[in-house]
Amino acid sequence: MATEAVFISTAPNVRFAPGDIVMTTGVAELVQQGRLNPTPYLRRHLHGDWGDLSDDDRRLNDAALKSGEDRLFSSYQVTRDLKLWIITEWDRSVTTLLLPSEY
Repeated sequence: MATEAVFISTAPNVRFAPGDIVMTTGVAELVQQGRLNPTPYLRRHLHGDWGDLSDDDRRLNDAALKSGEDRLFSSYQVTRDLKLWIITEWDRSVTTLLLPSEY
């Protein structure tokens, strides 16, 4: 289940529109516990910094950004034990922040 992340602000000069920004229950719980601030990772995603991806995955994202025909995926190692994924749907209608275990 996704929870709308109304409080996350985005920076100007982003490379694409995120659509609605939502987070899964797991991410929302970490935010509420003060264990995760997703804002810098969302900003990185929106600026085309795909985080900890292979070169092949980065190229796929860059191609999807140009074509607008595929989703955009980022992965960020927040701490040794915490990884955050961010996925923007192919039509740029929604961007979801989630934990890998919630995929």
